[in-house]
Amino acid sequence: MSIALSYRRPLFRLALASILLALGLGRAAVASEVTTPVEQLHAGLMSIMKAGKTAQFRQRYDMIAPVIDRAFDLEVIFRQVIEPRLVALPPDQRAALGDAFRRYMIASYVANFDTYSGQRFEIAPVVRVAGSNRVVETQIAAASGQNYILDYVMRQQSGGWKVVDVLVDGTISRVAAQRSQMRSMVADNGGAGLLVGLRQKTAELSGGTLQ
Repeated sequence: MSIALSYRRPLFRLALASILLALGLGRAAVASEVTTPVEQLHAGLMSIMKAGKTAQFRQRYDMIAPVIDRAFDLEVIFRQVIEPRLVALPPDQRAALGDAFRRYMIASYVANFDTYSGQRFEIAPVVRVAGSNRVVETQIAAASGQNYILDYVMRQQSGGWKVVDVLVDGTISRVAAQRSQMRSMVADNGGAGLLVGLRQKTAELSGGTLQ
């Protein structure tokens, strides 16, 4: 073995190790970018769960609203739920529906995450690739030992990664369920009926506090 070859091999191994380390750090950085909105959402949900019934619905709504606005792309979700019916609606009605849908989404989280009894949120260490989207696998671990699976479908927008769908039990699309629900409302009374329906649902969830 020549002296030159003996010298180059350690340099090659060092260079290879550096490349592998960089690739590993790159994957970790991407995972962090994708999971950060979910981690922030979980922190916000934990705060309203711990506030529980000692805080009024409106107070908990105001606590979690900015968190949901940052974590979710509500405009994309709204379009997925309403289209193609959205195209035929006048701009002012679309705007009113978008606002009503946002309030309904936030109210549903406040209503469903209203108590704390030792639950914890856990995020899987690996982010799953789904075409151009990413899926953050999570579970809610209850003190009883029962786990609830919630996977977040993430899409990269100009403002970073945001949630565009939630998969209950890893398979049941919340967007698909809402689309079916909204379709029946529109079929009955058109856009005006959907607006009334969304406001009624928000009022029911909030005990009349919101609409």
